[in-house]
Amino acid sequence: MKKHNTVKVVLITLLVLLVLSWIFPAAYFSIEYLDKGRVQMGLADVFNYFMTSLSYFGHYALYIILVGCFYGILYKIPAYRTFLDKVVAKVNAKVFIVITVILLAFGVSFAGLQVGYAIFIPLIVSLILLMGYDKIVAAMVVVGSMAAGLVGTTYAYGNLSILTGVLGLETNYQFGVRFVLLLVGIVVVLFNTFMYIKNTMCEKKVVSAPAKKKEETHEEVVVAKKVEAPKKAPAKNTKPAPKKAPAKKNTKSKGSRKNTNKAALRDEDIIVVKEAVLNDSKEDDYLVPTRVEMTHRVWPFVVGFILLFILLVLSWLTWGEGGFGVTVFDDITTKFTEFKLFGFPIFSKIYGTVNSFGNWSVIDLFFPITLLSIILIIIYNVKFDDVLDGIVSGAKKALLPAFISLLLYTILVTVTYHPYQLAFYKAILGLSKGFNIGTVTLTTILATFFNVDPAYAFQSLLPYLTSVITKTEDYGMVGIIAQAMYGVTTLFAPTSFILMCSLAYLGVSYKDWLKNTWKLLLELFVILLIVFIILALI
Repeated sequence: MKKHNTVKVVLITLLVLLVLSWIFPAAYFSIEYLDKGRVQMGLADVFNYFMTSLSYFGHYALYIILVGCFYGILYKIPAYRTFLDKVVAKVNAKVFIVITVILLAFGVSFAGLQVGYAIFIPLIVSLILLMGYDKIVAAMVVVGSMAAGLVGTTYAYGNLSILTGVLGLETNYQFGVRFVLLLVGIVVVLFNTFMYIKNTMCEKKVVSAPAKKKEETHEEVVVAKKVEAPKKAPAKNTKPAPKKAPAKKNTKSKGSRKNTNKAALRDEDIIVVKEAVLNDSKEDDYLVPTRVEMTHRVWPFVVGFILLFILLVLSWLTWGEGGFGVTVFDDITTKFTEFKLFGFPIFSKIYGTVNSFGNWSVIDLFFPITLLSIILIIIYNVKFDDVLDGIVSGAKKALLPAFISLLLYTILVTVTYHPYQLAFYKAILGLSKGFNIGTVTLTTILATFFNVDPAYAFQSLLPYLTSVITKTEDYGMVGIIAQAMYGVTTLFAPTSFILMCSLAYLGVSYKDWLKNTWKLLLELFVILLIVFIILALI
């Protein structure tokens, strides 16, 4: 199946890196280049390193599973599909794509939200598919926008701390240039997304008739589910009612199925459910929830998602040192935790450990997401059995991207314990003396390929690079190239967290992704090289 293609690609990548440890020598850089000889990796080490990644980076996988459980519960609430339909009906599809790309890119650029945004990915994907677009469009919006945010990283301390620390730069170094790169990335992503839509998609909001093309169109199949009322004895002295003509049979396209969502069934006589059929495959049903045509309150979802977005941005922005220099949230957190009622620190005891805004990680999101789930369950009176069913089904759907995230961090552990990557950097940087756009670009691409995390990518490369490029006046350009090329590489590297996890969730093969986005990658790469050359000549 296509959705398992990402697992194959990541496993093959891991196997290749294992073989490389037998070919290239391990090396460290500490003041000087230290050759340690070959440190071969064995097959049993794969399992050991997987457990190491689970120990150190397992919270990312747990976060993905939590997101799956959250949406599993939402899928048991009929009003969630009503909420999606109202958004689709009221918002222009192209405007939605533009706004989504901008919000995602800015969030990654200013706050480093490429992982935290996972809580909104299923929502965004459902809306894009309901608007009549295919899964490639959804992937381009999600992955492309985040890559653009990484290309033009501005204040995301988590993505910049190692880079600025090693190069001795301030967080806001050449802010204007990096902001322009952010805008360039957004424009290139939007241009290619709309060109793809124009060339391959037939734009429509809702497809009410069976689509001629089998290629990832959305066919709305109407399914009527009748709830029988209890039979009554015929009244005396009454004539039997005239027989009605038999109702026309409801037709369904191949691949559709009846709704089994218990939370969708109420006391109405007839409940009409619309189901999205993607590629005539039941395997893709999880991308769009079923809909029950009844009147539902949608304001809890509107309020809930808005508050969750605000919380996410506020908690991830770097307010204090290394960012905006604002200490108000640190002060509020201190007063919150130290507040005492009759000498008892009631808030800190009830809530537990509290990190101030600007210092949150995905672990801190577990409680607010769980709290929002409980509130929605209470508001919509979801049965306990349905909640459990939703949690189980949602967790199952999230297992694949969660597993891939662990494999990607297993690769990170592998190249950390067997650091032969430095041999590649030495060979490439040795091709020229001092600063060179080509060598910095190529080594950054390799560092991104080897290391799924930006902090590890920059830590593996930049200390040695500064021993080769000794002019500190060149470090501003080095920083711009390094962060921009890191963002570009996340668009195609099989070790890219946002790419491989997104493709796994959508069920899009790695090959199909490259086939449909190579122009986006090439255009962004060429434009950035031109910008680098212009900056170097100024």
